[in-house]
Amino acid sequence: MRKWKRKIKDKKVAVGVLGLGYVGLPLAREFASAGLKVVGFDIDEKKVRTLNAGRSIIKHVPHSQVRRIVRTGCFRATTRMVRLKTVDAILVCVPTPLTRNREPDMQFIIKSSETIAKYLRAGQLIVLESTTYPGTTRELMVPILESSGLKAGKDFYLAYSPEREDPGNKEFTTKTIPKVVGGLTNKCRDMACELYDTVIVKTVAVSSLEVAEATKILENVYRCVNIAMVNEMKMVFERMGIDIWKVINAASTKPFGFKAFYPGPGLGGHCIPIDPFYLTWKARQYGMPTRFIELAGEINTNMPHYVITKTMEALNEHKKSLKGSKVLVLGLAYKKDIDDLRESPSIELIEILLQKGAGVDYNDPYIPKTHKQRRHDLKMTSKTLSAKMLAGYDVVLISTDHSDYDYDWIVKNANLVVDTRNAAAGVRTGARKIVRA
Repeated sequence: MRKWKRKIKDKKVAVGVLGLGYVGLPLAREFASAGLKVVGFDIDEKKVRTLNAGRSIIKHVPHSQVRRIVRTGCFRATTRMVRLKTVDAILVCVPTPLTRNREPDMQFIIKSSETIAKYLRAGQLIVLESTTYPGTTRELMVPILESSGLKAGKDFYLAYSPEREDPGNKEFTTKTIPKVVGGLTNKCRDMACELYDTVIVKTVAVSSLEVAEATKILENVYRCVNIAMVNEMKMVFERMGIDIWKVINAASTKPFGFKAFYPGPGLGGHCIPIDPFYLTWKARQYGMPTRFIELAGEINTNMPHYVITKTMEALNEHKKSLKGSKVLVLGLAYKKDIDDLRESPSIELIEILLQKGAGVDYNDPYIPKTHKQRRHDLKMTSKTLSAKMLAGYDVVLISTDHSDYDYDWIVKNANLVVDTRNAAAGVRTGARKIVRA
């Protein structure tokens, strides 16, 4: 530990970040900005070339920040995994999606562990950051890493520290969000804490790998369940003729015992739509049903269908059917003011609309064109907004409430607006055109 602390203090620790996406790149930026040498690893050659040229690949990490850490020589990206042996710590930031049967898809963690095992050397610290079910690090990673012939906790060190990224959040950043850290041994945990302490305002050491893994699952299940509740309340209150948004605003005046969650067209992002199912899968191994979590998942999963039904009803009032109608979806990202479309409900909405025979376009100021995803490939390009263009659609569906949009202007020029985010609540004229969904 003394050597490790000294190495960190003297900024002689080389950090490897495996996976340069929405989690890995912000983390690499923080370590490189602190003056540590960072090597970013990714299998995407185009991404590596872009980063090494000083250009960012995600909106909330500006080009200027990437340029700076590249020019100082503190950051370099590579596809050459052999360079894993040259770093002192390897932070694993790879996806943990679901299979089509909504079971954990661990292929990226497995492949990453196998790659690390090929180049693993004594004294290295490995930290998994990917959100996953309790037991993953110990049960899955340890045997693979120990296939190198080195012993975990003795020859190399292993920890788990869940990412807590919130793209687009102006109040909290990678640096200012406390970091939960658990280790295979106390020494593993302490080494990881020492490393993160160089760039994170506060580390929270916990007693085991499993406690750290379960912490992130709890955080995301908490949000999933509460969003499901408010989505269900929205549908109930709509039948009663009550505005859910006014109810939430009123309830938010209570200074204790209530936290506001807001309804929408469905869940998006890499964590909340996925992580609860990791826990339900693991719980089944212990013979434990998770009916509460599964019900929340069912409600949230069905929200896009509820939105489509409301859209069909709105068109019907205008003597039009959804089939053959022209629909413009506003916003492709899973939440406002970001360029992240992972698990975005907008994708689901577009696919359902197309299946039902509608003609569909989209506009998103942050996503000029769609890219191939694991289960989706829309092959679409963002349309440029204009008054004439808006008037050419039978309905404009607000799926993401980007701050860039002028909702007064949109409502004024649209024939019909279906608003899933209460984005047009303050519109001064044309309110009769707006249908909440």
